[in-house]
Amino acid sequence: MAEAPVSSSLATAKAEDAPLYAPRKQIYPQAVKGRLRTIKWIVLAITLGIYYLLPFIRWDRGPNAPDQAILVDLANGRFYFFFIEIWPQEVYYFTGLLVLAALALFLMNAVAGRVWCGYLCPQTVWTDLFYAVERWVEGDRRERMRHDKEKLTLKVAARKGLKHFIWLMIAWWTGGAWVLYFSDAPTLVYDLATFQAPMVAYIWIGILTFTTYTLAGFMREQVCTYMCPWPRIQAALTDEYALNVTYRYDRGEPRGSMKKNEVLRKQGLPAGDCIDCDQCVAVCPTGVDIRKGLQLDCIQCGLCIDACNSVMEKINRPLNLIAYDTDMNVKARIEGRPEVRKIVRPRTVFYAGIIAIVGAVMIGSLAMRQTIYLSVMHDRNPLFVRLSDGSIRNGFTIRVANKNLDERSYALTVDGLSGAKLDIVGGEIDQQGRAVIKVGPDQTLEARVLVSSHGADVPASTDIHFTLSDIVTGDTTRMSDYFKAP
Repeated sequence: MAEAPVSSSLATAKAEDAPLYAPRKQIYPQAVKGRLRTIKWIVLAITLGIYYLLPFIRWDRGPNAPDQAILVDLANGRFYFFFIEIWPQEVYYFTGLLVLAALALFLMNAVAGRVWCGYLCPQTVWTDLFYAVERWVEGDRRERMRHDKEKLTLKVAARKGLKHFIWLMIAWWTGGAWVLYFSDAPTLVYDLATFQAPMVAYIWIGILTFTTYTLAGFMREQVCTYMCPWPRIQAALTDEYALNVTYRYDRGEPRGSMKKNEVLRKQGLPAGDCIDCDQCVAVCPTGVDIRKGLQLDCIQCGLCIDACNSVMEKINRPLNLIAYDTDMNVKARIEGRPEVRKIVRPRTVFYAGIIAIVGAVMIGSLAMRQTIYLSVMHDRNPLFVRLSDGSIRNGFTIRVANKNLDERSYALTVDGLSGAKLDIVGGEIDQQGRAVIKVGPDQTLEARVLVSSHGADVPASTDIHFTLSDIVTGDTTRMSDYFKAP
């Protein structure tokens, strides 16, 4: 007999009484071995190795330059990345890197869903490391569950204390490694150890220690479920061809115990490969049952694939009951149609093409960029001055940047205005009428320049062009402005 439908008013009342968030249940992920777990260990080792060791790599840039391979030099407004040096005026390179990062994330999502979340996200990497420490100290899933239910004894307290101490050491070194990117690493390590480092370094180490310890040690899956916006965003960017961790219910259903399913197969009745062992749930770091379909909490780490494959091997059933697949292919197999796998499709080609274009533009810009920089700003008040001899004079403030590691002399000229005369306040004019400007290594110099015109018929506004030339190498850069007259 069919159940009577619930009235709309009663359904509304139940919906209003329901909590916004379900109470958190403690998750005890079980250790698992397999191909994807091995890949995750390799990724963890590489990413953490890069993060912790990179500040200590040296790179010789010559005299008057730091020798740390990657350095964010806030004091001097520089960012060093091996042979690349970025100045504050070149912030567009950071914009390009952000664009590339976003497009790479979109491309990964189009190919394999939340593969970034499952393998490369810092939250995933550090949580994996914290889980490894937890298993090493307290044991695997069943041991941890049993210890949490027991009364707090000295032995249990000692284990938990050791675990939290190791967690704090990892979190502390995570914060310490971060500040090393902003100063010479060996020097800062010595200053930190001898309590001579700036207070801001200790503050940031404390902040990052607290956040790493809290997010990776306690919040864990809640960061992925509630704090991170990417699961919501990627759902709008994916399509039916994106590979996701998928329970192949065309093979797995109807599920049942191994013995029951064997009896059904012998009788020629439908029997699935899933034996309801729940190993896929036990190993999931977010507690997801992938058999219920793709869910917001799933980070696509693939550990359930390894767990399920180990069970399939034991019961002599085909592997990959859970695999990177699509619901479209599951339905196709049920209906007897061929599977469709389209890694190369308009969406992925578009993302890859934009990545290639932006990357090529950035590389080309880096290859052709000049080591001198010139900016010109016209005086706003007054716009012009009439001198006693009848000539008109305009004032300009120029800024010259020398991106070389040695002192350079530059010659400044102006053209576009007939009979123009150039003067520089506090500087010298050579025999060719050029203003000579000397700028120290890796420095910026600001100077005041005066341009005068002796012509009687000077237009009210004339475009003029300043040219800055390196006297030794001949490298030039130009900047346009205007000359004002009555």
